[in-house]
Amino acid sequence: QVQLVESGGGLVQPGGSLRLSCAASGFTFSNYAMSWYRRAPGKEREWVARINTLGRTTNYADSVKARFTISRDNAKNTVYLQMNSLKPEDTAVYYCNVRNGVSSYWGQGTQVTVSS
Repeated sequence: QVQLVESGGGLVQPGGSLRLSCAASGFTFSNYAMSWYRRAPGKEREWVARINTLGRTTNYADSVKARFTISRDNAKNTVYLQMNSLKPEDTAVYYCNVRNGVSSYWGQGTQVTVSS
């Protein structure tokens, strides 16, 4: 059974940093690309970043490019999202995601609040 468990969210001041983690189980982690999404209050869920199986190719939404970094540790079955220079508009619930063709799996999400 696929499980994704996010952690690392919290309250941070504008300009601050957070590192999110997503621990995966129930599938061969190193065989799948992983993504982060977020849902801000009153908005649709939006894609944030993606990393390929070996971690050599990453892609980012324009809104987070140069501020966020996605990475993975295949030995630990974990994907990370390092978030720097955080802005109030980054406030959202952050989710990790894996797709295996016909199915898409989500974690429960972790809340990130950027506020002074």
